[in-house]
Amino acid sequence: MSKPLIVITGPTASGKTRRAVSLARAIGAEIISADSRQVYRGMDLGTGKDMEEYGDIPVHLIDICPAGYKYNLYEFLRDFETAKADIESRGKRVILCGGTGLYVESVLKGLRLPEVPENPELRRSLEGKSLDELTSMLSEMKTLHNVTDVDTAKRAIRAIEIQTYYAAHPDAARQAEPHPLTDAVVIGVDIDRESRRRRITERLHSRLEAGMIDEVRHLLQSGIPAADLIYYGLEYKFLTLYLTGALTRDEMVGGLEIAIHQFAKRQMTWFRGMEHRGFPIHWLAYDLTDDRFTAEAMKLI
Repeated sequence: MSKPLIVITGPTASGKTRRAVSLARAIGAEIISADSRQVYRGMDLGTGKDMEEYGDIPVHLIDICPAGYKYNLYEFLRDFETAKADIESRGKRVILCGGTGLYVESVLKGLRLPEVPENPELRRSLEGKSLDELTSMLSEMKTLHNVTDVDTAKRAIRAIEIQTYYAAHPDAARQAEPHPLTDAVVIGVDIDRESRRRRITERLHSRLEAGMIDEVRHLLQSGIPAADLIYYGLEYKFLTLYLTGALTRDEMVGGLEIAIHQFAKRQMTWFRGMEHRGFPIHWLAYDLTDDRFTAEAMKLI
């Protein structure tokens, strides 16, 4: 009999990774990342991988795709199940850690998605529509998606493409019916709004000083189209626009900071929605010591 899945989640800059590592070390667990952008190789500072934080704790689903690729929910669920089975086969506990609410909730819902092919005709019909228009269309469809992980038009078009496919293929939609996990423990890192905003601002400037602009410049020079980097949103969107001359440095920094704050707010909206949809989250304060956080988490599990 497998042990309950442990999830550690929360908004960006709340310190999830450090907490997951501390808990993993205490209970003999390995970590599976639930971050939709940390799957890409060479996208390190912009996605906040902070690999040094893991130390001797194995982490899965980071650096598994080349930059420029468009990893999707179907692939994540497939790869999560593979990693989970591998970890459990070695007698280890599993901690799912990350802030991509769509990924976390899909695992908790027990979704098994069929692969959805591209629909060129649909994509052509949606070209030119604004992100607001696409998001509005998406909100009217029967979908798990919301605007949390859809911050560019291309991502919104892909989400619409998936839902359109399900509408035309009822058998595929039935395969995607959820089978919720009954033995998962979800722990959220609770951080107040002002502390979150301060940490986001400090982290952004720290990463810029550490070479985040050079990271994106290298990705562009390696042949990855600007449009593909813009697709990833946030840091890669704003830094690409700066490097291609569409924004000044001040516009890039100011716009990016606002966008990350807005992203964190959308994450919290998603987590509150998860609780309303029947997935309780046990919130623990972000400023607990590692030992105290781990002790409280162990009581919950």
